[in-house]
Amino acid sequence: MEQIEELIKNISKVQIIDIVIAIGIIIFFRIFSSSMSYMIIRMFKFKVKNKNKIKENAFYNPLRIFFILLGFYLGILFLKKPLNIDDSIMAIVTIIFKIVSIIEFAHGLAKSFTPGSKISKKMKERLNKNVEDSMFDFILKGVRVIIYIIAGFIVITQLGINLNGLIAGLGISGVIITLAAQDTAKNLIGGIVIVIDKPFIVGDWIQMDKYEGTVEDITFRSTRIRTFENSVVNIPNSVISGGAVVNWSKMEKRRYRTILSVATDTPMDNLEEFKKEVKKLLISREAIDDDSIIVKFDEITGSGLRILISSYTNSVDYASYLTEKENINYKIMKILKEKNIKLV
Repeated sequence: MEQIEELIKNISKVQIIDIVIAIGIIIFFRIFSSSMSYMIIRMFKFKVKNKNKIKENAFYNPLRIFFILLGFYLGILFLKKPLNIDDSIMAIVTIIFKIVSIIEFAHGLAKSFTPGSKISKKMKERLNKNVEDSMFDFILKGVRVIIYIIAGFIVITQLGINLNGLIAGLGISGVIITLAAQDTAKNLIGGIVIVIDKPFIVGDWIQMDKYEGTVEDITFRSTRIRTFENSVVNIPNSVISGGAVVNWSKMEKRRYRTILSVATDTPMDNLEEFKKEVKKLLISREAIDDDSIIVKFDEITGSGLRILISSYTNSVDYASYLTEKENINYKIMKILKEKNIKLV
């Protein structure tokens, strides 16, 4: 409080011109921050002529923020002597300036490793072309996490904290943190297992336990699924990697199967004719795999004779499968009527 009061008293003694110059420095950097950012990026991207592409560069906004902060820092630095600002206050201002600069640089560097960035595209070109998009996205997320971790360590050192002493001094707290991080570690390992084993990728239709839907994203902690009710559910990776997952998107064929129970007094000749007609029907369908067709007198029960009809259809999409199934059912009903066979 005494330092602040002294600072206020000193303001009346300093020449107005010094304050005006300091404000001018701040305004100058604020106004020209975008232009300076543009020029610096243009120096490294001299082949790029489109202004919008330069502004879309990962470092454009971080540089712009850096120059605005630099203006404030230089303005305060300029007023240090006229206002007799204490060295301890300037030390705090300097540390804040450095920390924010480090964070902005880390943010720009991390943004360079997003899926749509130029660096990421070049990385993917040099990597094996068979690398799945989901695996590549997972790698990029790992790179971004490492960048922020390194930035965090640099910030800690700027605060004057000894990392070795910090790690050694954790003691019981370290044990607590380790226990608390077990679930995080399990989810991380689960995410790595999902990416390596590839039971599914982003865009696949999967089903497990209570949940079913389309995979939207695979992160270090969880997998995001868009359900058919259009809700979003985040399932921990450890749960997914440790459970059974049905990947409907990997299905090459769908099975058509039905069992008809006909009256026990149905003439055998009619039954045989019915089976032949159903088999002809299935063979005539383009979506049906002919080698998979089964039409058999399957079982005799007290209530009737059971006819098994089974085949595989190439209509993998659920909607088209239901349409194909409906068409077959209509035609089977027509054959039943023609052969005078009643269902029971």
